[in-house]
Amino acid sequence: MTFEATACNVMIASPSDVQIERNIVREVIHEWNAVNAFTRHIVLLPVGWETHSSPLMGDHPQSIINWQVLKNSDLLIAVFWTRLGTPTQNSASGTVEEIEEHVSAGKPAMIYFSSAPVAMDSVDQDQYAALTKFRNDCKARGLFYSYESTSEFHDKIRRHLAITLNSNPYLTALFPTAIGIIAAPAGASKVTGAPNLSREAKELLLEAVAGGGDILVIAWMGGSTVQANGRNFVEPNDPRSRAIWEGAVDELDRNGLVQSVGHKGEIFRVTREGYDAADLLRP
Repeated sequence: MTFEATACNVMIASPSDVQIERNIVREVIHEWNAVNAFTRHIVLLPVGWETHSSPLMGDHPQSIINWQVLKNSDLLIAVFWTRLGTPTQNSASGTVEEIEEHVSAGKPAMIYFSSAPVAMDSVDQDQYAALTKFRNDCKARGLFYSYESTSEFHDKIRRHLAITLNSNPYLTALFPTAIGIIAAPAGASKVTGAPNLSREAKELLLEAVAGGGDILVIAWMGGSTVQANGRNFVEPNDPRSRAIWEGAVDELDRNGLVQSVGHKGEIFRVTREGYDAADLLRP
């Protein structure tokens, strides 16, 4: 089935020592598309210098990458471990230059630092010192996240990507508004017709309403459960199932049909709009 969608280019920026994390970012983007693209009419496109640049003479290599790839990117995700990267004509490294150019354009950048153990005698000490200085500089300029394992990185990037797409002003201005939910006077229900939800979001909402109105999202290292009315929706040891049902919770939250009431987003409660929508969705 074909559908119209807004394309959002996601630039993956990093030195050469975090290839696993680069692959994870692409995997998470594909997971997000599988769950959200059809219902939200948004498609995320992972881009990077290795896949979206082409040979060209006449300028410095980083300037060419900035023009060919970075210029058209809407969101940047940067990852570091032991290296800052190769210096450029204008910056401490190519990755740092990409971050600076992107942020200067008023676009969002998500920055991560790995704290995974490493044998220090195998590390380039100059690179590590430069990275440490950059990390300290970042502390005064914004919020970044650290992680200790690739599985933790996978969990964090998936959740942070959803939050950023839902809340960052630059990104929300790019996307079409949710179908089925329109502005209404204060105190009035906002639902004017059955909302255009995915099958999983509809099923989860109806189950939550039947069970008293709460959805529980319980995460742990390497797994999670999504529960409503005593039922666990996530199949054990199935990352795709986990992505689908966490995406369903995010979809309901985004449309104002549930709201977070617990610590760390662990409890979501059906709103008035959610109950009204459930009435319209029942067969």
